[in-house]
Amino acid sequence: MLKSWLNVLQTRWNSYKYRFVPWIAVNICKNERTLRQVPLCSLDKLVSDEEVLRSITKLFRALFSSNLGGQRDLLRMLSSSSQTNYQAAVGEEGPSDPGRVMFDTMGFAIERRPSSLQSAGTGVFVVMGTVPKGTTVAMYPGTVYQKYEPIFFQSICNPFIFRCIDGVLIDGNDKGISKAVYRSCSGRDRLGPVKFSDTTWLTDEPYNPLAVGQYVNNCSNGFPIELCQYLPNVNYRMDMPSESEREIHPSSAAYLRRGREDACLSSDAQTSLSPEDSSREIPRCSQAI
Repeated sequence: MLKSWLNVLQTRWNSYKYRFVPWIAVNICKNERTLRQVPLCSLDKLVSDEEVLRSITKLFRALFSSNLGGQRDLLRMLSSSSQTNYQAAVGEEGPSDPGRVMFDTMGFAIERRPSSLQSAGTGVFVVMGTVPKGTTVAMYPGTVYQKYEPIFFQSICNPFIFRCIDGVLIDGNDKGISKAVYRSCSGRDRLGPVKFSDTTWLTDEPYNPLAVGQYVNNCSNGFPIELCQYLPNVNYRMDMPSESEREIHPSSAAYLRRGREDACLSSDAQTSLSPEDSSREIPRCSQAI
């Protein structure tokens, strides 16, 4: 009985330890074969930052335009030309369902569903349209921790800690202490009607349909202020990063892209996905930890 219980415990630990930050810190240098050496972040990018920014900004503008009735306070803060552009972009009955907006804007839609993989929990599926190679498919939401920031308690029994190639950690757990920390940081950064991050990904109905990257199974400066409310990331630390940090991390958002299977996620060099068929469940990058 005791031996059987210990075997179960050992099996669970062997699966979980790669997400336990103290274990990673102690063991990461013991096996050099698991470390990827990338001289410059720019060399690890499959698609340019400009293309990723163009893609998500297009979707966010469509989401904003489809919900102008709920954006009145924020709309008044924008310039008259911006107000005119948003009002002209949608008719009297613009679409309000985020999935439909995503399909009309990007040519496909994704959503969370029970995984088709045995004992895999929740997965992400392309439910409408097809996904061309190199397209931004999802964003990995959560609280962004720099290498020197505390995350010990958040990492306990947490399968959603994502370690980027530059050492930055993203906590994509939408439950427990991780959820409380994210909500607290998001509320801290809010300025009146202006939201600088999205909290709806913590619910069953995220308003940003891209903010489901943490459920994908096995495998900045100048950004429009009215669209920040769709970014599913907050920084754990409130004060602004230094110039050197800004050069490494130009954006707090992290993305998942479809393409090469063995790419690793960083805060500005994104993970890529390569499902055999875009209508099937999207697999997770094999190097996500």
